[in-house]
Amino acid sequence: MDSSAIALPDRATKAVGDAYLKFRLNAKTPAAFAMRSVQEALILPNRRLTPMPNMPAPMLGLMNRRSRVLWVVDLSQLLGLPALEPNIQQHTLILVQVGTVPLGLAVQQVEGMIRLQPQEVQPPIGQISISLLPYLRGCALQSQETKPEMMLVLDAEAIVQAPILRQPA
Repeated sequence: MDSSAIALPDRATKAVGDAYLKFRLNAKTPAAFAMRSVQEALILPNRRLTPMPNMPAPMLGLMNRRSRVLWVVDLSQLLGLPALEPNIQQHTLILVQVGTVPLGLAVQQVEGMIRLQPQEVQPPIGQISISLLPYLRGCALQSQETKPEMMLVLDAEAIVQAPILRQPA
């Protein structure tokens, strides 16, 4: 067989930049996590979430996933933004793991994977809430059909270490 007839994949077609999972905290707030911390994204029926009494408001409850029990947190509320819709039939979750700590983060919508060059993630500009700053790696400008949109690049490690998640029950 003539090996010159075999086409090798072009290395230049490899996606450039770091992989991020893009999602919406609410209708007006796009955000992303570096894929190295993301385990999976899923839809969880409300009946599979067990609320726990006497917990801070962002703590939605416990879920069982692959024989592991983990907390589910309303990420918007944890970050000091308005809470997600309380009377819903299902939750859109992003499961993150930092070290050995897994956490389910409820978001409005998962939009998919994107790639960002390190230089695209810039320090926050404009009116960023002070409650967001400890959990922010930076911001990236994303072009949309109508106008550019500022996307929050969140720090999964900082979120897992949030003081509200460390409070004794």
